[in-house]
Amino acid sequence: MRTSTLSEKAFSRREFLSVAVAAPIALSVVPFEARSLKNELSVISPDRHIRFLLDTSSKTQVQYSVTFKNKPVIGASHIGIVVDGVDLGGDAAVQRVEQYQGNERYTSRGVHSEAVNNFRGSRINLRHGATKTDFTIDVRVFNDGIAFRYIVVGNGTRVPDEATGFTLPPGSTVWFHDFYGHYEGTHSRKEIGDVKDGEWAAPPLTAKLPNSAGYVGITEGALMNYAGMGLRADGKNGFQGVLGHALPVSHPYELRYSKADIERLSKPAAITGKIITPWRVVMIGADLNALVNCDILTNVSPPPDKSYFPAGLATSWLKPGRAVWRYLDGGENTFEGIKEFSRLAGELGFDHNVVEGIWRRWTEDQMRELVEYSKQRNVGIWFWEHSRNLKTPDARKQFFDRLNRVGVIGAKIDFFDHEAKEVIDQYQALLRDAAEHKIMLEFHGSNKPTGESRTWPNEMTRESIRGMEYRSMTERAVHNTTLPFTRFLAGHADYTPVHFGERRRETSWAHQIASAVVFTSPVMIYGAHPKSILDNPAVDLIKTIPSVWDETIVLPASEIGELAAFSRRKGDVWFLGILNGKAAKTVNIPCSFLDRGKHETMVVRDKMDDPAGVTIEHTSIGKGDFLSVEMRIGGGFVARFQPPTTTKIR
Repeated sequence: MRTSTLSEKAFSRREFLSVAVAAPIALSVVPFEARSLKNELSVISPDRHIRFLLDTSSKTQVQYSVTFKNKPVIGASHIGIVVDGVDLGGDAAVQRVEQYQGNERYTSRGVHSEAVNNFRGSRINLRHGATKTDFTIDVRVFNDGIAFRYIVVGNGTRVPDEATGFTLPPGSTVWFHDFYGHYEGTHSRKEIGDVKDGEWAAPPLTAKLPNSAGYVGITEGALMNYAGMGLRADGKNGFQGVLGHALPVSHPYELRYSKADIERLSKPAAITGKIITPWRVVMIGADLNALVNCDILTNVSPPPDKSYFPAGLATSWLKPGRAVWRYLDGGENTFEGIKEFSRLAGELGFDHNVVEGIWRRWTEDQMRELVEYSKQRNVGIWFWEHSRNLKTPDARKQFFDRLNRVGVIGAKIDFFDHEAKEVIDQYQALLRDAAEHKIMLEFHGSNKPTGESRTWPNEMTRESIRGMEYRSMTERAVHNTTLPFTRFLAGHADYTPVHFGERRRETSWAHQIASAVVFTSPVMIYGAHPKSILDNPAVDLIKTIPSVWDETIVLPASEIGELAAFSRRKGDVWFLGILNGKAAKTVNIPCSFLDRGKHETMVVRDKMDDPAGVTIEHTSIGKGDFLSVEMRIGGGFVARFQPPTTTKIR
């Protein structure tokens, strides 16, 4: 259920969300003359721990900074937007300020089932001195970070570009990857002082602040009608925002598209009428738990349109769940082979079967046969398609009409591999057209999520991650213990986890099973052949791992790139998943996250002398107990805690 209380010092959410349909909010305009502001304006979070400061004292550059508990998070950095080659953030003066605030809770999906949107905001209207162009910096400060965007009124067609900087405190440690594989990279860990001018970073970029001041994640939210934003290091402890047309062309895009496509997308995109940018987001938390549970990206995204989603995320045709996939772990790539995957999915209690391009060889009668066979086993069918075949409204309509005719409930759309506005527009068109046909979507070869799944809850997951498809990774354990605190900060990701063959590299079976608990994907697509899951000693636990969670707690033992320890709750059942990095270790985990009373507990541990094996235990554990967890290099641990009265979860 969604409830909302909004301050009288607020204005229409329609203005801030641009496409949201919401009840209007009373507007309170507080005019200021520039001199009365003493060249500084601040916005403070509801809990008063985070402070955004806008400094207009310079005649050449408006700057902003951010503090958390009076310690620097973002140092003095350029803020502004370029329009038709003019940086409006230079020589700009404040004209007036509109203050507002919001406090609401709404249904969420993935990390937790209820999101909190509590903020203080200011809409700061400025005028560029030389051109007399009016523009607005719209700022929101939450208890877990800040977000701001630019609004430039006007008519006609203009070309915007990015002029936002993010300067981190000296002594920060950062994790990021470049754009060679688009958003399918391996994060490097660097001291901020060692990051060289010109290095590229695909958001979200994660930083650990010096002197135990907390953690930061830098990315963007509500990306629509605009090019995506990447980051480029300035060699001075900072990163500059760069729009999609100017980002390095990824290797996947070069492989699949023509030189003419590359040339076309290298040009900055024009906007007709009012320019409204995505939100530039800085997540802030005292610990990794706060960072992982941050709701800013969905907070700044429009709520779902009730004409498409009458019950929001609970709309009946939206079906989170677990999926099988014949691609990584063998199985016959034939019509009968795919039917067998549906049969085994039903035996596992899984909900979906994702079918690659082989479906194109079938008649519609065969498609219906597969759908009906699968439906009898409570399994829905998804079909893969190349994004280049879905560029026009007619092509999308024909594709989604066909899925409707044969009863297919989802589509996996692949090979976007670019973040130019043209590509972002295609994501939005696909989500809208799929919603009209009641089709769920997964995007592959895709850019980072930016909160789209709130506006379009038919987006169930997207790739944008270096997952199990990459066979030759040499340090998968380090990668897997980094991702929960880097890439997953942006939202769900289709890693296709849980594999018991050589693709797991140095990670153990227990590590692989735990990844289904730690990684977030409302449609969780398993990499393993379903028969190998059914044959695993831990199958009884695997069958019960949910794909969406009511609550997530990142435990204090976690360290980026070393250990990811998550306790997650669905209903009154808790799961504990731990991924270990490249050093064997023993950790003691307090079970204080449990409710009162003893819980029937199934434990899956590393087999210390064999990574391709697990040790199973059954015991009883309460909230005052500790679990001693010994893990090998690349090891893992999983536990399920059920109150005695709990019915078995599916």
